[in-house]
Formats: sequence, structure tokens, C-alpha cells
Amino acid sequence: MWRTVRLAVPLALLLVGGSAGAHDADILYAQLWRPEASGPEVRERITLTAQTLGLLIPADADEDGVLTQADLDARAPALAVGIWDAIPLTAGGQPCARTGATAWVRETFVELGASFTCPPGELRQRFSLLSLLPSNYKVVLGSSVQGERGQRFADATQPTLVVSEPGHPEREQVSGLLDWVILGLTHIFLGVDHLAFLLALLLVGGSFRRVLLLVTAFTVAHSLTLGATALGFILLDEARARWVEAAIAVSIIWVAVENLVLREHRHRALLTFLFGLVHGFGFASVLSGYGLGDAVVTGLLGFNLGVELGQAAVVAVLLPLVRVLQRRPRVHQPTVRALSLLILAAGGYWLMERALG
Repeated sequence: MWRTVRLAVPLALLLVGGSAGAHDADILYAQLWRPEASGPEVRERITLTAQTLGLLIPADADEDGVLTQADLDARAPALAVGIWDAIPLTAGGQPCARTGATAWVRETFVELGASFTCPPGELRQRFSLLSLLPSNYKVVLGSSVQGERGQRFADATQPTLVVSEPGHPEREQVSGLLDWVILGLTHIFLGVDHLAFLLALLLVGGSFRRVLLLVTAFTVAHSLTLGATALGFILLDEARARWVEAAIAVSIIWVAVENLVLREHRHRALLTFLFGLVHGFGFASVLSGYGLGDAVVTGLLGFNLGVELGQAAVVAVLLPLVRVLQRRPRVHQPTVRALSLLILAAGGYWLMERALG
């Protein structure tokens, strides 16, 4: 079994290490959201490295080689022209009026913010500043004013992105703790891969204490990576998010195979914790697609609470059924094998779809 653990540890560390590094030097992350679902105000936040900012404007005002908050404050007019004027936002073909701007030096990146008043109509943004950067640079844009979840990407060859389109129903604005809780609940009940992982864990049964340990390990682990990603300590770009989804499929395959080939599962709590870290990144990619905006704490708390409530409901339903099967060994073993084979097949399909799709 220790061989299993030795293989699982590098997998988790690779994912965490790959995502926890510094802000990508060749990516600008942009996020758009509306504080009020149908209001005219639109807000945007952009994060980039100090080096990238230096390619766009002379941000280091005192030229001492270190970008400070005082430098950004002194360069406010240059930021307005070199950044915000170079990424015009329009609605219905008319320009949005910028009503405010902020700039902050963070630990590993620079955060730029702006607010706009926009007329009705299709929202588009043209990232003209990409023409000033090397050709490998991209903009990753996420928004909560788009009718479907996900991120969009711009580069020098395709600098204009449609943020929302007429006739496409905008996502209902998520606001308030209860809305975020419902979102977390919905994701768990619709997240078939997470449910498959939980089912595979619970199939082999065990004492109530053992089940509680497994559920706690999974909860703590995914809460750590979900929180770290939502708060900006870990950044997920498109490539990393894709590998996370593939790794979730691997976790499902792994547990299903263990159910089929192992008689004892002494170290399953540790394995559950390691794979829980991976699933937390999956939850985070869903949460980021909704644009937390100014509701970082409320959104993170509510979404995670919804996930935990949904998970508890699933366990409450499955555990009694597993206990009934355990009391009937002739039925229990064939059922575990049959369901594990189905879960293995589903995990294999998801792996192929996510790794190659």
C-alpha cells in the first residue's frame, strides 16, 4: 500500500506546485462582473506581473528597480492611458465610461481595478495592449455577465472578446450568502465525478469512525485548495484547470481499482486527503467562473458550505445502504465489484475526454 501512497504524493505535489507558483509571466488575468445584475455598472480587475507592467508603461517612477505602491500612485495618469485606454470596453457599440481606477502592489503580482458605466447591449473588450507585448502573451478573461460559465482567451491575433451577447440570457447574479450556498449545493448534486469519487470511497464500508475520518480528510483537503485558489494564493490558468479535471478522473480510477484489487484499505484516509486537494482545485475552477467580485469572503464561505451540505446529504443517503449490504457478504462483494467496475469505466471515459479533448 505504501507504494500507492508514494505514487499519489508526487501527483498531488505536482498539481499543487504547478499551480502555486508565481503569477504567470506571459498571462494577464482579467475579471469582469456587475455589482447589480441589471445595472449599468461594470467592474474589472486585472492582475499581471510587475515585469509585464514594465513592458507596457514605465511603472517604476523612482527607477530604483523595485515597484512599490508609491510608484503606482505616482503613475496613475500613465496607467489610465497605457492600460485602461488600451483595453476599451464597449456596450452595444458605444464606449463604456470609466468612472474610477485603482492600482495595488501585491506580494507576487500587480492588481489593477476599474469601474465603468455602460449603455445597454453587447459587451465587448479589445485588448489592444497585446500588440505591445511579445507574441506569446495572452489574456485570460473570466466574467459573471456571461450566459455560460467559463473563461475566454485573447492574444495578439484575436484581441477582441465578446463578454455578453444580446439574446443570450445572462447568468442570474449570485449575491448573498444563501445564493452561494445554493450554488455549492447545485454543483455537488450535478457534479457526477465528485459523486462517483465519494461512492467509490464509501463502497468498501467500515466503521462510522472510519467513514467520518474519510469524509473529514476529503473536506479539509478540498477546502484548503478551494480557499487558496479563490483568495488568489494559487492561480489556475486554462492548461492547469484542464489537468486538474484529468487528475480528478485519475482519482476516481485509482479508488475504483483499489476497491477491485485490495482487501484492506489502511491508508485510504491519507489517499483521500491527497485526492481531496485535487478536487478542491476543481471546485475552485467552478467558483472562479462566477466572478466573486467584491464578495470574496461571502462567496467562498457560502459556496464551500453548500458543497459540504451537499456532501453530507450524499453520505447520509449512501452510508445506510452500504451498511445494509455489509451485513450480507454474499451480496456485498459482487455489488462492490460491479459498482467499482462501472465507476472505473466512467473514470476512464472522463480521463480520455479531459486529457485528449
